[in-house]
Amino acid sequence: MNILEIVCYTFAGVVSIQVMFYLFVFGKFAFSKEKKQTKENVPVSVIICAKNEATNLRTFLPYILNQDYANYQIVLINDASIDDTLEVMEDFANTNDSIKIVNVKNNEAFWANKKYALTLGIKAAKHNILLFTDADCKPVSKHWISEMVSHFNNSKSIVLGYGAYSKVKNSILNKLVRFETLLTATQYMAFAKLGMPYMGVGRNLAYTKDLFFKANGFMGHMHIRSGDDDLFINQVGNSKNTAICVTKESFTTSNPKTTLASWIKQKRRHITAANHYKKAHKFLLGLFYISQLLFWILSITLIASQSFINVVVALIALRFIAQFLSIGFSAKKLNEQDLIFLLPILELFLITSQLTIFIINLFSKPTHWK
Repeated sequence: MNILEIVCYTFAGVVSIQVMFYLFVFGKFAFSKEKKQTKENVPVSVIICAKNEATNLRTFLPYILNQDYANYQIVLINDASIDDTLEVMEDFANTNDSIKIVNVKNNEAFWANKKYALTLGIKAAKHNILLFTDADCKPVSKHWISEMVSHFNNSKSIVLGYGAYSKVKNSILNKLVRFETLLTATQYMAFAKLGMPYMGVGRNLAYTKDLFFKANGFMGHMHIRSGDDDLFINQVGNSKNTAICVTKESFTTSNPKTTLASWIKQKRRHITAANHYKKAHKFLLGLFYISQLLFWILSITLIASQSFINVVVALIALRFIAQFLSIGFSAKKLNEQDLIFLLPILELFLITSQLTIFIINLFSKPTHWK
């Protein structure tokens, strides 16, 4: 058996792994039908942690205040801001009795740690159901709270939502950011449906106060600067207590990074947190990424060598069919259909970016959440 035969057999194995992920893992979310939930008017605390977010609060907080929901408070956490964030919060609170302000000053033991600020905000919340979003996020409808909360019941104490990014015309970076968000959401929604929840996003996430304190909050990973959303869900989520919410009225949207450097900085923090996931999650996510990378390397190698060309083309076609089906149905659920036509290009860009970020993080670790 020569080297090209070995490469071809390896390529067939890689394609098999990719098809398995796209059809049988991600397909658990992509091809599923969502059940309608009974909506009840249970009390909710919406929690927003803000650091130097005066402008965004002025713009987006009115969308939270305008929710069509009868019984909710808003907990605004000022995390040692040096701009007018606290003053903006106070202006809103003067005209809205539903707002509770938690003013957090820097603590030497928890310097620049968002988890410390969030913990104080959670303690101040008066309701058991906690719904999290960011200061730069906007609910896409007046029914955001009711849609997310409708998934709580006696067994479900975590609800994972979708935090989208705004669309920018004629921007390949915007499409890359949104594609990465789409792929990540497809993964964590699918794993949750398989009974293996491993993360959520703080732009749109809910869980109960009881669950937070039963798990001792963020104490298990307080020393890690990032991961207030994904590491906590990785710690406490299981097959019984986690639900997903993907009705379009439940989405939030925020403005994406506008430069490649700022997006890479953001992703560096996220990848740092992922290093602390449970071993099973790291293995499966790593297997998917490595199989992605090998698919492109081996397919290009085999096509360039003109070896086993008919078999190689058939395997490439099989993999792309599985990918387009899985990601296509997911994109339809998450209102990201415009990305599908550029899927191979965006995937190649994303794999390259992730590899670059991984290498950078080997030599330098991000330390602050902002």
